[in-house]
Amino acid sequence: MEELLSRCPRWALPARGRPALCAVSGGLDSMCLLDLLDRWCRERQGRIVAAHFNHHLRGAESDRDEAFVRDWCAGRDIPFVSGSGDVRGLAEREGLSLEEAARKLRYAFLRREAEKLGQHIRIYTAHHADDNAETILFNLIRGTGAAGLTGMAYQQNGIYRPLLDVTRAELAAYAADHHIPHVEDATNGDPDAAARNFLRLEVMPRLKQINPQAVAHINDAGRRLRTVDRSLEEEAARRTACVEVQEGRVTLSKRALAEAPDAVKPRMLLRLFDLLGVGRRDITAAHLNAILYLTRNTLWGRESRVDLPHGVTARYCREWLILETRPQLLTEVQLLPGCPVTWGDFRLTLLDHREGEGLAIRLRRQGEPMGLTVGPAALGDRLVLPETHGGGRSVKRLCLDRRISLTERDRLPAIYAGGCLAAVWRLGVDEAFSVSAGEPCRFIQIAEAAKERDHEK
Repeated sequence: MEELLSRCPRWALPARGRPALCAVSGGLDSMCLLDLLDRWCRERQGRIVAAHFNHHLRGAESDRDEAFVRDWCAGRDIPFVSGSGDVRGLAEREGLSLEEAARKLRYAFLRREAEKLGQHIRIYTAHHADDNAETILFNLIRGTGAAGLTGMAYQQNGIYRPLLDVTRAELAAYAADHHIPHVEDATNGDPDAAARNFLRLEVMPRLKQINPQAVAHINDAGRRLRTVDRSLEEEAARRTACVEVQEGRVTLSKRALAEAPDAVKPRMLLRLFDLLGVGRRDITAAHLNAILYLTRNTLWGRESRVDLPHGVTARYCREWLILETRPQLLTEVQLLPGCPVTWGDFRLTLLDHREGEGLAIRLRRQGEPMGLTVGPAALGDRLVLPETHGGGRSVKRLCLDRRISLTERDRLPAIYAGGCLAAVWRLGVDEAFSVSAGEPCRFIQIAEAAKERDHEK
């Protein structure tokens, strides 16, 4: 016991006289942690409570695991609590993998049970050094930033992991020395059952053949990156200290963003989501790159915009970057390649090829590059369409001819190219900007926003 405890940070173990909650699946790792914490707490007038969550994903085997943990705790006079949930149902409702849904329900259960024990009760999990190395590798091959390569922390959001410096082999030796029983999840031995299984069973053994210290070295690299990550976060916090924060809106100057090192800029943007109150979940590198693209490629005097998760809109206009959750007025907005924009009742995406319904606009007019924007049609603007026989007709007149009401007219996306009206949705493309067969073009894909949301569901 003392040898294993020497590998655990003392501050990460339960405080004297305080209860703590230990997540126990019944597997070797969690049974070793439960035994270790039970011995530690008994010597310090504390109490460890075992918490088991039954996912009901493996039929009778799941019930066997719960009964095993309950019976072992009863024999050791360890308080035991259990919970369960509909993992498959949650996965289907929220579009999650079974692993993600199980984790979400499991941690919600652990936090509820911890609250019953009192304030600031620690929750313990048996993640160890091999788990941490696998997590770092898994994040690396999925695609991640520096934060994903730092691995797990000893403590995060009330979850404590004191075994992060202990290997799986050391836990197996501890279990043998102290005669600690455990149950095996049959799926853990199947490399095809999950990506992590393949990593643990096929990849890690080969890495250890190359270097027996592979696990330790991967974890050391993660700790070094954690120091770098912390420094970048502190720098981002310093550079966003003067962000203007209002209800439903945060504003950052282009100058503050431009003066920051490239490694800090994405973190500054993530802090804007924090300050806005929506958090960073579901914000990907693609979203951050789209925001940065706004600040580098906006026409002077025009507003550019990109839609983001959690109902957030990023707008850039006249040297200010604004993230907000409030509904937008139908103003003129620059269209950026591949960046969808919700404008009124429509969702527009500028593409370099035809795809779906939309408007095709000639690439150049009289040899000059064009900036494309969407906005309400200005009073008096005219379109030259085939049915106007070259003379042109006002948007108002065209809408009257097609029995489009004034309210509908003002909400139709009008496309401007280089400041000139090029097209209006449902009316057509001006002859000066129309595209001949085989001619290169810019295509504005247009869909009704409500239908897009229904499709995403």
